[in-house]
Amino acid sequence: MQLLDCAQMVFYVFFLPNMTEPANKTVLITGAGGGFGLHMVRQFRAAGAQLILADVSDRALRQAIDDAGDDLVASVVADLATKEGCGAVAETCTSHNVVPDMLVNNAGVGVAGRLDHIPRDRWESLMQLNLLAPMRLCEQFLPGMIDRGSGHIVNMSSLAGWFGAQGMSFYCASKFGLRGFGESLAADLNGTGVHVTNVYPCFSQTPILESPQYGYEQRRTVPAYLISDPAHVVARIIEGVRRDRLHVFPDKYARLIHYVTRFAPWLVPLLDRRMQAQSIEAGKEGD
Repeated sequence: MQLLDCAQMVFYVFFLPNMTEPANKTVLITGAGGGFGLHMVRQFRAAGAQLILADVSDRALRQAIDDAGDDLVASVVADLATKEGCGAVAETCTSHNVVPDMLVNNAGVGVAGRLDHIPRDRWESLMQLNLLAPMRLCEQFLPGMIDRGSGHIVNMSSLAGWFGAQGMSFYCASKFGLRGFGESLAADLNGTGVHVTNVYPCFSQTPILESPQYGYEQRRTVPAYLISDPAHVVARIIEGVRRDRLHVFPDKYARLIHYVTRFAPWLVPLLDRRMQAQSIEAGKEGD
């Protein structure tokens, strides 16, 4: 652990004693082999956490396991878009006699296109993974956290959980749902010692940028200026957890657009149309 990390840990433990400090905590990360997931593994490990890792891909999970090193408690390959996959994660923790101190609901997928162009199996799987999996995992682990009197739930929502963007109806539905779930859960858990943090990144340099698209004559590409560094996003998440923030907007465009939705909502459709036009042009340039 670097000197700066140690100094931060001391500050949060002694000067903000009611906050969640990852050091010496067991952190369960879903989607651990993905774009945000690998950075979470590295940064939570650097913060002194012990790690339980889950991913649908064995190959991706092996990379995360390597990054976790000696701080790995357990790992499991599981499809969290299914009840059985969520159950497998819970069974892995039970077999190690662990109730995670922190559950990071990071696993998720995207899909773009108008509702009637997207195959049903695609959007149903998306809803299962993006929304129902966090609910199922919370159902599994919250009782133990409440009995212990401590815990932290981190939900990776999205800026798409704050406004309905064109071509993202199913994705927005899942992220709006996750935001509402987290907000209500935080209210329910007040006074239990268990905290909730919802995270709302804008676009970041992760594989979700390559999500399938349906019904477009021209593939759309996110303009480069909107894409953040996932390492920076994860650093802001950990900072938000330490400060017990319910809402974390981890990049500048997430914060900017959130302010617009609150104080000038009439601008949102204009910005969305502008982004759609820019994404079409960016797609043409990438061909």
